[in-house]
Amino acid sequence: MKKRSIALCALVLSLSHHFCVAQDLTIAAAADLQFAMQDIASRFQKETGKNVKVIYGSSGNFFQQLQNGAPFDMFFSANLDYAKRLEAGGLTEPGSYYQYAQGKIVLWVANESKLDLSLGPQALLDPSVKKIAVANPEHAPYGRAAVAAMQKTNIYDRIKSKLVLGENISQTATFVVSGAADVGILALSLALSPDMKDKGRYSVIPAADYPPIEQACVILKSSRKKGVAQQFQAFIKTSAIANVFRGYGFVVPVN
Repeated sequence: MKKRSIALCALVLSLSHHFCVAQDLTIAAAADLQFAMQDIASRFQKETGKNVKVIYGSSGNFFQQLQNGAPFDMFFSANLDYAKRLEAGGLTEPGSYYQYAQGKIVLWVANESKLDLSLGPQALLDPSVKKIAVANPEHAPYGRAAVAAMQKTNIYDRIKSKLVLGENISQTATFVVSGAADVGILALSLALSPDMKDKGRYSVIPAADYPPIEQACVILKSSRKKGVAQQFQAFIKTSAIANVFRGYGFVVPVN
């Protein structure tokens, strides 16, 4: 009898563990969301008891992976295009496309830097600047925005040889924080993050200098947790979460 009781308890614990794991939501998210999403996922877990696992990277790389069947439940892209292309390809849950925020880019330097950021992108022409960190424009929306801003201010051709490309905007930030680059063009959301806000200073690049960084999310058709994904998507549409996004420098669309 005692052995059967122990076996029954073990079975209950196993089933409970399986149920909890089954409720985990796995999200592919653009690297600019690293800190905002940690906050949001924590709030969601506290409110619902359901875990959210978030993997961060460049939107373009995730787009390629998702086309090849990567096992994610949701995708938070740093631009609209990748989400729309997945939708057009029939890889998303119908009606799940949602534009959640618009990002901003900034010039960022470490506290010890003497660079005059009040000059805006023209500060990148300073002779002391040897390396400029930007996200790879081939697959990172923030990298494309950075290049567009440099082109708009007619400095790109003069400094392109100094560019150091990060795989995503988070790695780009690491380059400049570590001193591997003298200055970076980063996401405002990272400049405001707990990891960076006390390590440097920044200047917002005018939004008119680059195409809008409009960001969207989708639920993947292949997801086996569509119910939880829909619950999470409804959660990010609340006013409380809109305020979290705003706290990290995002512009939140009025729905």
